[in-house]
Amino acid sequence: MEDLADADAVYGSVGPEIFSYARKLKWIQAPAASPQAGYYHEALVKSPVVVTNMRGIYNEHVGNHAMVLLLALSHHLERYMSQQLNSNWKPLEPSVFLSESTALIIGTGGIGTETARLCASFGIKVIGVDPRINEAPLHVSELHRPCDLDRILGKVDFVIMITPETPETQGLMNSKRFGLMKETAYFINVGRGACVVLADLVEALCSKSIAGAGLDVFEKEPLPPNHPLWTMPNVILTPHIAALEGAHLEDRRRHILIENCKRFGSGRTLLNIVDKAKWF
Repeated sequence: MEDLADADAVYGSVGPEIFSYARKLKWIQAPAASPQAGYYHEALVKSPVVVTNMRGIYNEHVGNHAMVLLLALSHHLERYMSQQLNSNWKPLEPSVFLSESTALIIGTGGIGTETARLCASFGIKVIGVDPRINEAPLHVSELHRPCDLDRILGKVDFVIMITPETPETQGLMNSKRFGLMKETAYFINVGRGACVVLADLVEALCSKSIAGAGLDVFEKEPLPPNHPLWTMPNVILTPHIAALEGAHLEDRRRHILIENCKRFGSGRTLLNIVDKAKWF
């Protein structure tokens, strides 16, 4: 507490139980691009303390993982892997012809832009939804606001969520929105688990309202061993590893921290300043 009382800056988290001790605090560098709920507590949001995050260091890692899930689902690899274990030779028709398909990317920041590039390289048309940016990034043919989401969901073959967890995105994909998707469409989440009502996704899969799902993040982690998603034939699960210990991540994280320390020391504008009320 004595160290915190004297600190002008912190790398990490200053929770509500100790925030009042940080009387000289001016800047917090978050170690993640999208910290979990509770990081931006009321006292921090109302204070003049500036928060910066690690936005931009995960673009290729998470974008690649989203594309792996998309390709696997569109070619039934989850079912072929099951058949392989049982020596079952049963050809299946590809679900989606990629060159005539459309992907909706919810969250077209750095990761979303990289995912759009990868999708476009396979001939996939990309539509983006984002609350912040005003111009469509390269490889995104249409850019819309979140208020347009319900109108777009029924037009696409893949819905890829790359949003951070914010007050606006918590539970964003629910039974209503899964019901708006095409029955042949796939849902992919490499953003945050809290953005999806998992029970509603299970119901959509069981009722065949959508064709399948690829998930790297979940409302509760680890996913309980008795959860129905583990044994569903049209689902691919990975244990929150899209950016786990990826190449160059520590170098990139260190670069942002050091650069922001230099800027803080000289009074210049910091990189990746967060809108604390919106958590991003």
